[in-house]
Formats: sequence, C-alpha cells, structure tokens
Amino acid sequence: MNIKNYYLKAFPSDELGEEINANATFNGLLENITKPYSYLGVYDSIVRERVFDKLATLKGVPYSDIYNLWIS
Repeated sequence: MNIKNYYLKAFPSDELGEEINANATFNGLLENITKPYSYLGVYDSIVRERVFDKLATLKGVPYSDIYNLWIS
C-alpha cells in the first residue's frame, strides 16, 4: 500500500502529506524502520506516528512493537 495515497485520504487537512515520498510503501517502511524520516521524506513526528500506527494495524501488531523496532 502506498503511504502517500493512504495519508492524503486519511488526513486530508495535513499539508505535509503532499511531501511524503510518492514511492514509499508500508512494506518499504518496515524494511527502513530505523530511518523512517528519510524514507518518508518528511521530518515530522506526527506524520511518523500516524504512519507507524497504520503500519501496526496492517501488520496486526501493537503500535509499541513498531515503535520499539524503530528505537532499537
């Protein structure tokens, strides 16, 4: 699933959605979990949290699992 498309639909009032890397996917994000800001192309913690939350939902795991992968 394309992150930018998801984000623009889920959060249409957040202008930062337009800056998300058009090629970024949730599987790609998981592969780049230690560097989410550079992968997404957006250096904003709210965007990261929202995308991490969706990634957790898609993978069927708690948000804390995704967060812990990032900080480890």
